[in-house]
Amino acid sequence: MSKPRRASKRGVAFALMLVLALLVTGTVLGVAGLAKSCLPPEERTPLGYFGTLPIYWGDSVTLGDMLATASEPHWVRAELERRYALRPLDILGEGEAGDTLAGLKNLLVAQPRALSPTENVALDAWVRAGGHLLLFADPMLTAESPYPLGDKRRPHDVVLLSPILTHWGLRLEYDDFQQQGERIVEVDENLTLPVNLPGRLAVATSLTDKSVAAPCRLSGQGLVALCRIGKGQALIVADAALLEDAGEGVTLQRAALAQLARQAFPAN
Repeated sequence: MSKPRRASKRGVAFALMLVLALLVTGTVLGVAGLAKSCLPPEERTPLGYFGTLPIYWGDSVTLGDMLATASEPHWVRAELERRYALRPLDILGEGEAGDTLAGLKNLLVAQPRALSPTENVALDAWVRAGGHLLLFADPMLTAESPYPLGDKRRPHDVVLLSPILTHWGLRLEYDDFQQQGERIVEVDENLTLPVNLPGRLAVATSLTDKSVAAPCRLSGQGLVALCRIGKGQALIVADAALLEDAGEGVTLQRAALAQLARQAFPAN
């Protein structure tokens, strides 16, 4: 199946839909509060980032592109750095420089590459020991990339996380017949998310070891799952459209990201 493409900028009609939805849920009010919550660097909580989306480094192709965008970080990075000290990670767990998860309480994973068996074990152990995870797992990424298929710098079009999700008692489903295009989903009274060809999280029915399965609360018809795993938790979103270039909807997407961060990292 060929990968569907999306418009590079959000349409005015879609932005208006987001405005109406967020006004109803009240999340627009959270933006004003977010602007006041910017902490000085020394007070920001460390937040690990692991994934293939160009949130931290950007997706510039040439040196000229990098220089032109050097002063304009991705809106997600700029928003998170109001309260967190972002720490980009190449691997999860033990590496040449030691355990990359050591000392971290919070972790954002966005459309990651397939995890190695060692990384699956390390991530599970870290969460069970008290870690807080916000995971975006998109089964059909719709964000455009300047890099061709096969380029290692290109975000992964399909997320491959079945081992860890199954271990937690979940499975990620995808409806091949759903209509392409951006729309909004009211997850609950406090959270409205933009989506484009989203997946659906469901409780796995066949587990080899049901004792490790996590109690998960599904919302938004399976768009979001909040799982209590040992002493920690994982907030999982089956779509990554929220993290794309925001265009006209950036203010509203900031409110949604802030709400997800509050749920994922409750101690901050």
